[in-house]
Amino acid sequence: MINPTIKDDLLHLEVEGSDKLWSLKGHLDIPLVHIKGVRLDSNIAKEQYHGIKLGGARIPNVIKAGTFFEDGTKVFWDVHKPELAVAIELNDEKYSELIIEVSQPEQFVLELSEKLKSI
Repeated sequence: MINPTIKDDLLHLEVEGSDKLWSLKGHLDIPLVHIKGVRLDSNIAKEQYHGIKLGGARIPNVIKAGTFFEDGTKVFWDVHKPELAVAIELNDEKYSELIIEVSQPEQFVLELSEKLKSI
C-alpha cells in the first residue's frame, strides 16, 4: 500500500511495509505539474495482463508491485486490493502511469484533483 501526501507542489508516495521489498521502491516524488490526471480504477487492477515485469513481483490475486513495461511505456504498480486502486497519469517522468493502492481512494482522488486545478 502507498501512503500519499501532497505538500506544496509535490506528490510524495511512501511505499509501506513489505511492499518496499516487492516493488523495489521506498518512495516516489512527483511534481504536481507532471501529473496529467488521476482517477479511481479498480478494473485496471483486475485485468490479467499488465505487460512485462522489469522488476518487482506479480502473484495473481495477491500482489502486483514494481516496474512493468506496458504498450511501450513504464508503469509503476503497487496493488493488493483492486477496489482501492488509483491510476495517476504522468508527463515527463520515468513512468507514464502509476497504479497504486491507497487506503481512502475516493478522498485521495478528490484531494489531488482539487490541488491539480490550482496549478
